[in-house]
Amino acid sequence: MRYIFFSLFIPFCLISVSGQGFSAESKSRSSLNQNLSSRPDESFYTTATGMVQEQVNLIARIEKAISQPDANQLRSVRGQLTVHQVATESFLKRHYPNPKALCYLEGKFSVNISFLSDQLTEPQAQIYCSLYASSQELSKLAPVLDRLLSRRGELALVRELPLVSGERQSDPVLSIAPIQHPNLAKPATPFAVQEADFPKTPPPIIAGTAKRLLAEYVPPIQAAIAPPPETLATLQMAKQTLAQAISAFPQGTQFQNSWETTAQLDRFSYDLDPQEPQTYAKFLEMPNTGIFRVLPDSAYHRQLNTLSNRLQPSVSERYPFPSLGKTNGGFTPSLALQLVGDKFQILPQGLDYNFMIDLGNIPLEKLDAKLRSVSLSTRQFFLNYQHPRKLADLQVERRRFITGKDQNWNQDQVIFTDAKAVLNHTYLVRSLQFQIPEMILSGKSISGSDRLNLEESLQMQSSDIILAFRPVRRRSDGSYTVLWRVLNQFNPPPIDDLENYVKY
Repeated sequence: MRYIFFSLFIPFCLISVSGQGFSAESKSRSSLNQNLSSRPDESFYTTATGMVQEQVNLIARIEKAISQPDANQLRSVRGQLTVHQVATESFLKRHYPNPKALCYLEGKFSVNISFLSDQLTEPQAQIYCSLYASSQELSKLAPVLDRLLSRRGELALVRELPLVSGERQSDPVLSIAPIQHPNLAKPATPFAVQEADFPKTPPPIIAGTAKRLLAEYVPPIQAAIAPPPETLATLQMAKQTLAQAISAFPQGTQFQNSWETTAQLDRFSYDLDPQEPQTYAKFLEMPNTGIFRVLPDSAYHRQLNTLSNRLQPSVSERYPFPSLGKTNGGFTPSLALQLVGDKFQILPQGLDYNFMIDLGNIPLEKLDAKLRSVSLSTRQFFLNYQHPRKLADLQVERRRFITGKDQNWNQDQVIFTDAKAVLNHTYLVRSLQFQIPEMILSGKSISGSDRLNLEESLQMQSSDIILAFRPVRRRSDGSYTVLWRVLNQFNPPPIDDLENYVKY
């Protein structure tokens, strides 16, 4: 999508903003202003449709910019707001000279029918006044955006922009420096130090210490950005007023819903296609089954050396992993399956661990709780495996499956926590999940009240499940649509020595 940016101190700048998806619904502001001046015969409804649509898009862009740490997004919408206000004022004056008299009755926003003339019909006056009222609401945001922009300057470098026609910047080497043009499409350069690109490492050691890959390195903390409540209230009022304008247009007038478009693009990137549950409806009628989309692990991680708002819901929060059982004491076993390279891997969390085997092209419907369709050695291992009952031994066991070393399972193959992704193959998984008490995870000394209720504080929820999953579709981005089925559920696995790790 292309936008024209303007501010009182910077020139216009044409940029392309990624992730918006409004290219089909937006016009450049300069083109719109040109049309308004060069096509006086254009009908009211045609012009008003463009003005209302542009304002809908602007509100959506402002909502995004005020919740993001990128200063350039705020600079963009600040300029767009000024341009839109000028264009709206021009439109209003051309169709009625005194909008305040027409749109306010006894000090309240309402179409004053007594001021109607042959120039505007009553529905047109409703559109006119709604556009005027919403524009007045948006005008309140100019000083707010300026203030927020100054705060964003604490996170990233806000550079001066060259003129729209370009400027030659002084260069110590080149005799004729290249011409630089303004560009707000590129995010502002963050002030944060360079982040270390560490290789994939095993899960952290619980109730113990481990050597850091880089001594004394602490990753930068991302900003917590909460949009001002009064700004959100102003935007909501503007949206409600625009809704009145849209309802007054002739039947059949089409508007693009910017928020729905953004939501659809987000679902397209991370969620199932709507028809997929219908395609596999017969399988999903079976108990303890489900369908979800397995994403590359990069979808769950922020790109290094970029800014983000840690208050914004992450991909895993917007599209949670499927639940494998009922919630008990705040603990819900889940299938945190992702793609790491070309392998399926369950996201390691806390003390959780698992192991999996590729069974080949065996339909999920043929599997049962006793694994009769599986080879004898695999069946016995998955059904008879006994986990260690002590915390330190559990962590050693987890590393055995991660690395494949020191395995004495009497198996003809090494068993890992991951397996190569192959379409239409079925994977058998045994997953052990633990909700370790916070006092053990934090390693902090317990308080007096916790000492009095130590036994209750050390209560732990856990699960031990055998399940199978089968990738049935692979997309161009590398993600898979996966069917899953819980086959067996054992008694919750205990850990017997948690009290030994309590710090007094």
